[in-house]
Amino acid sequence: MTTAPPPRPAPGASDRPAQPQFRELSRTFWRGVSSTHGLGPAIEGVLNEFSSHVGARRASVWLHDRRARELALFASSDPGYRAATRRVSITDPDVPAALGLRLERAQVLGHIGPDAVLVTPLRGWRRALGTLVIEGTPARRVDDQQGLDLANELGRQLSVGIENVQLLEDMLRQRRLLEDTFNSLLDPVVVTDRALRVVQMNDACAMRLGRSRADLLERTLTELVGSDLADWVAGTETSVEHDAEAGVRVRTIEHRELGGMFAVTVTPLINEDGEPVGNVLVARDITVQTRLEADKEALRTRLAQSEKLASLGQFVAGIAHEINNPLQGVLGHLELLLTPPGRHGVPDDAPELPRELRQDLRRIYHEADRAAKIVRNLLTFTGAQRNTRRRLRIERILTRAVSSRRTSLARAGIEVIREHGERLPMLVGDPLALHQAFLNVLINAEHAIADKGHGGSIVIATGCRDGRVVTTIRDSGPGIPPEVLPRIFDPFFTTKEVGQGTGLGLAIAYGIVQEHGGTIAAANVPGAGALFTIDLPAGVENVKG
Repeated sequence: MTTAPPPRPAPGASDRPAQPQFRELSRTFWRGVSSTHGLGPAIEGVLNEFSSHVGARRASVWLHDRRARELALFASSDPGYRAATRRVSITDPDVPAALGLRLERAQVLGHIGPDAVLVTPLRGWRRALGTLVIEGTPARRVDDQQGLDLANELGRQLSVGIENVQLLEDMLRQRRLLEDTFNSLLDPVVVTDRALRVVQMNDACAMRLGRSRADLLERTLTELVGSDLADWVAGTETSVEHDAEAGVRVRTIEHRELGGMFAVTVTPLINEDGEPVGNVLVARDITVQTRLEADKEALRTRLAQSEKLASLGQFVAGIAHEINNPLQGVLGHLELLLTPPGRHGVPDDAPELPRELRQDLRRIYHEADRAAKIVRNLLTFTGAQRNTRRRLRIERILTRAVSSRRTSLARAGIEVIREHGERLPMLVGDPLALHQAFLNVLINAEHAIADKGHGGSIVIATGCRDGRVVTTIRDSGPGIPPEVLPRIFDPFFTTKEVGQGTGLGLAIAYGIVQEHGGTIAAANVPGAGALFTIDLPAGVENVKG
């Protein structure tokens, strides 16, 4: 396509009055842009009027797609032409729209028969927006300098409108992107001003608080999260005035309104002048993480306890067997010496021992039997003694354990309160071993209350959870000291005076419960002493043993 030389000004062109039709076109365009019709219909309305005014067959606007390096047909006075999706390369030398992108002013690029092609560049601030192409304009009218000026003015007006609308659309798009990003965050986010009044929050925060965002905006931070956290944020805000970096703080809280454990980060909100104008609070939900960490720590503790007990058990089992054999021989001979003549195979003519000697022998037998019981406890602790397992009910085991201590409990003024669970499943286990385990925990609770010097109560509760039978034994004693709690199940660990305890009671209970595939844990209940929780599988045959 050849480029025609610039037209000569028509005589008296500069003296002609301004076209009133053009002013009307400008008003039509801006009314269309300001209405809800949008940019496309507004431009097409202007193109229709302009084509009619200059006698053009078709007027079209092509917009520059910088990423694709193409021009796309955006609007046209010819509906059929607009309906066809059209895109051309900006480097195509045969397309008037592409050639017009590099022009400075309106120019006639050539003629197709009697019609001319007039192209006007659409330029914004330091960028090319597109091209206005007018086809089919009679040459005698296009050559008129005022007609070119009219095309330039229309191109300028369209450029201003298109660029303003594109900038507005970019701003709205960026704002929507920021809002979508803000509301896509799963963590609650709150933005406050310097007075700690809420000016913005995301959907996650409003959902956590169970109210609409409109109801929560403009309220004080204290109304939303309470005075404790608000006072802490206020302290952060004060420090920002001196050092912005010092204003960034993190605090872990358990918040009832938000529903969980949160790591709250407070960051100063800085404006474009570098001045703090408020705060940004981000509450990261660490409820699951905290629970997992606690479970992992408990698992590590149980694993360490099991490894320690296993190693110690092997050592103790060997010693217990070595001690038990000669000890049983000593007890057997002592029983023979203490048996009167004529009984249990003792000859009738055997001499009867003096009374003083028999008393000494009974004392020796009593101490030897006590040593034998300690050995039996050691064997129970190590699992060296195997007993027959059968189906049983936990309530009967607990009833027998309480009955065996009824007299000593009454003497100490201790009341036992039973809370029976409903429809408890049966267990599979060794009734004697489980009786010993519960009895040891019960004795521990009894001694804890007795150490206070006055009576108290022991509450024994049973229940079922996730197919397991759970028994809790809670006493009204002083509780377990924090430094003692990690070692409460260690063998030979005791807080009693020398000679008053072996430190094997709770260790034996731990070993028995472990042998039955269960768990035992100790904790303190504020204002209510110690709490032991024994969790056993219901009706499981494949327990250890």
